[in-house]
Parts: sequence; C-alpha cells; structure tokens
Amino acid sequence: MTNVRNIKDPNIYAVIPVYNEEVLIESFLRDLANKLLQITPNYKIVVVNDGSSDNSVEIIQSLVGQLNIKFISFSRNFGQEAAITAGLEASKDADAAIIMDCDFQHPIEVIDQFYAKWCEGFSNIYGVRNRTDQSATRSFLSEIFFKVSNELMGVKIPANAGYFRLLDKQCIKAFNSLPENGRFIRGLFAWIGFKGYPVPFDVADRQDGTASRWGYRKLFKLAFTGIFSFSSVPLRLISIFGLLVSLVAMSYGLYIFIESLFFGGDVSGWPTIVVSIMFFSGVQLISLGVLGEYISRIFEEAKKRPRYIIDEDESRNL
Repeated sequence: MTNVRNIKDPNIYAVIPVYNEEVLIESFLRDLANKLLQITPNYKIVVVNDGSSDNSVEIIQSLVGQLNIKFISFSRNFGQEAAITAGLEASKDADAAIIMDCDFQHPIEVIDQFYAKWCEGFSNIYGVRNRTDQSATRSFLSEIFFKVSNELMGVKIPANAGYFRLLDKQCIKAFNSLPENGRFIRGLFAWIGFKGYPVPFDVADRQDGTASRWGYRKLFKLAFTGIFSFSSVPLRLISIFGLLVSLVAMSYGLYIFIESLFFGGDVSGWPTIVVSIMFFSGVQLISLGVLGEYISRIFEEAKKRPRYIIDEDESRNL
C-alpha cells in the first residue's frame, strides 16, 4: 500500500553527469528545463562535469544565468559513478531527484511517468530498457550478468535497469549515508530498498550519431566491480573448492596406499602427476587473483581518499 503524495510545487532536481557532450548539452538542458518547468517551478538541474576536455564547460556556464542550473566541475575525469554521487550529494534538499544521461538516450518524456508514480507514493522509480536495440551477444551477456549478480550479491537488481530513475528524499538520504568509495551504484540503488516501480522505455539513438560509449570492456569492468564490491561468495567458493580437492586427494592417496599394500603394484602415472601439478598451479593463481581483487579494494578504502575533487562549483552563483 503506497502513500499518495500531494506536494504543491515540489523541489525536483535532475542530476546530469556530463563528459565531452558539447554537441548535445545545450539542446538537452533546454529541453529538460522545459519539461521540469511543466511539473514544478521549483526545479533545479545539477550538472556535474566529469573532466570534459571539449567545450562542454563553457556551454554549461553560458546557460547558468538562463536556466536553473547548479554546476559542479571535477578536477579530472573520476567516472560516471562519482559524478552521480556528487550530484545526489548536491541534491540533499530535493523532494525527489531524477538521474539521467544527457545524450537523449534516456527520453525526457519518461519523466512524466516517473513523476506520476512518485505522486502515487513510490520512492525508487527506475527505467527499464526495452532491449530491441541490442545485439544477440550483448543481450545474452546482459542476461547472464543479471542472473549471476542476483545470485551472488544478495540484492535483486532489476534486469535492464540502469541509472535512469527517480529517487525520493528518503532514497537520496540513504544513498548519501553510504560510506564506501568503491561503488557499484546500480547495486546500491537496489540495496537501499524502498518502494520501487519499473517504467519501461525505448532507448533512443544518440542524437550526435555516435555509438554508445559503453563498450564490452567497460561493461565487463562494471560487472567485476559489482561482484567484488557486493559479494564474498567468490571467497567462499575458493574454500569449498579447496575442501573438495582435499577430499579427492585424500581418497586418491588412500587408493594408492591400499593398492601398494595389498597388491604390491608399482605406483605409476607421471603424466597424471604433471597435469595435476599444472592444473592446481592454475587454480592457485586464480585463487590468488580473487584474493588480490578483495585486497586491492580494502587498500583503496583504507586510503580514505575523496570520491572526487571539485575544481569549480558554480552553485554559489545561483
């Protein structure tokens, strides 16, 4: 049962990470401002420049006086996860915050559906991509990732849900209270809970004609970050596998002992021994690699470095 919200002129923020979007950023921000103004006069667009090397910063600065923009600029590229984190931390006074990309692949008109569900009382409204635009390989890998991650992570991440969503003030507060630096935001959005609602949408092509920046390498890196940030299952699998190998080794050793003692046969099998050594050497290296992933994350957290460094914060000019 949801509690219907009836807030007159709510404070609605939009969190927009930007990285080298000089071609699209002005038209996107103007369209977004028009849409938000239809909902409430108390809107604010939190634009986070993630170390752009083109003219994105200059274009955004020229719009600060025209649109209700809160501009934050990083000292370098810290990544989309850091940009979203900075945007939500700057949205602590919002009744709700909408997170979306500025390349028009997240349709602006879907905001109306987000807002309608928020008014109905839902707190964590997320866009779910209709995957008609994906190749068969990418769809298969995506399906495998969501199935494996939901088994390993202990939280249910909705399939084909990403950053595009609306979070109410409870969700924003809960998200901003999380202390870790190594972040898998899609998992964190699922972990904080609250009343969720999926909104399907069609992914549009980038209006500048370029391909998506989420290549396979970036997606695999994100998948590994999610698994190692959220789950200790890989460590447990190493222990379980080690126990099974020990049982097999003891059984084989007992077999050899009985054969030698009662049948007097010579123990042979040098090829088997060599293959076994090579196999278990590989297993040990893989196990060390898994341990190394966890240790490296502990090392990064122990340094307590900030998630990002702000070079320029134009919010004081509003």
